[in-house]
Amino acid sequence: MSDITRREFLAGASALAGAALLGRQGFAAEAQPAVAPVKVKSGTDIVTLGNTGIKTSVLGIGTGSFGGREQRNLGQEGFVRLTREAFDRGIRYIDTADSYKMHSFVGAALKELKRDQVFIQTKTFSRTADRVKDDIERYRRELGIETLDTLLIHCMTKGGWPKDMRPVIDVMLEAKRKGHVRAIGVSCHDFNALVDSVGCEEMEVHLVRINPFKSHMEGSPEDVSAQMKRMFEKGRGVIGMKIYGEGAFKTREQRFESLKYVLGLGTVHCFTIGFSSVAQIDETLELIREAMAA
Repeated sequence: MSDITRREFLAGASALAGAALLGRQGFAAEAQPAVAPVKVKSGTDIVTLGNTGIKTSVLGIGTGSFGGREQRNLGQEGFVRLTREAFDRGIRYIDTADSYKMHSFVGAALKELKRDQVFIQTKTFSRTADRVKDDIERYRRELGIETLDTLLIHCMTKGGWPKDMRPVIDVMLEAKRKGHVRAIGVSCHDFNALVDSVGCEEMEVHLVRINPFKSHMEGSPEDVSAQMKRMFEKGRGVIGMKIYGEGAFKTREQRFESLKYVLGLGTVHCFTIGFSSVAQIDETLELIREAMAA
């Protein structure tokens, strides 16, 4: 994706000031109980994902940059080394998906980490009950773990999906009852799908594309953040992605402003960023501290 221009950057930052939690009027009257906003000091602070009981660091290691190509290019040894360095710095979250073709890499990394201290999230692209059932067993083998911390339905792209995916949801709930999955959720790549995800009461975790400049997002930052607020107030785990616009934000200033915006919402428990070097991790941890001190 081409770099975001300085004009777009400044316009986005100005337009979003004071408007992050405003949404469409249709949701303004929705009464929800007060929930204390998420407040952190660093990317390695440990938070709990809504009502799931699952604990994670604020910052997570993503494995899906450009479909996972960037992480696969590290090679298994290079990826394991990167995750070990991240763990040593206090990062306790690895985000992956079947479509990234990274399960074997993550499984290798987990052999060198303390499993009970790492939150593992993966996703299924399958759209039928039988295939998802098979996926769950395969993912457990590929990752080398007994229980998937969270399993998401990957990439919903239209409204009405909860009804269409009812058989899949039932399989995921059964896996949860068996102890093969701790919590289930969804990622959406369409605004109507995102809205409908809030109304699907079985969803416990949401992975949402969010940044201040509408890069790789389902709608305006104002509209998307309004849906995230609804999720948060329902006790869902809210996880951000595309914080750096999948590499679109080339300057430190842009990355700082995006982190400051996302962390300032108070409705994001944690977020995943796809890294390919330790230097990128260190910069992000530093920027988070700066953003929280600003």
